[in-house]
Formats: sequence, C-alpha cells, structure tokens
Amino acid sequence: MASPPLAVPHAQAAPLLDLLTVPQVMARLQLGRSAVYDLLRSDQLASITLGRARRIPTQALTDFIRTRLEQDAS
Repeated sequence: MASPPLAVPHAQAAPLLDLLTVPQVMARLQLGRSAVYDLLRSDQLASITLGRARRIPTQALTDFIRTRLEQDAS
C-alpha cells in the first residue's frame, strides 16, 4: 500500500511576507518622512494600506534599491 503524500506546512509552502513601517524604511534608507512618502506617492516604492497603517513589503524595498542601482549604473 502506498503511503500518503507528506503534507507541507503552510509556512514552508510560502515564505512569510515581511512588512516594514514608514519609520523602519526611513531608517534603512536614511531619508526623512517626507522623502519616503514622496516615494510612496509617486509609486516608486510599493506599499499596502491596512486600515490607516501604511506598510512596505521588504521585497518592494529591495526592488526599489535594485532599480535605483541599475538606473545609476546606466
């Protein structure tokens, strides 16, 4: 008799999505609050809104930095 397939826990199936607050992004980019909100408003930095809270996925911050590095290199 064949054994049933092993179940993969949800946490292993999809990595957790880390979300950053605006102050955390400010610290990582060493920018002021207005500069970070300008990046969000101009869609240069992706974010989500949860109620009244704005959160930035770590992958969006990584993508923003990578894009800026590529722009500066060309």
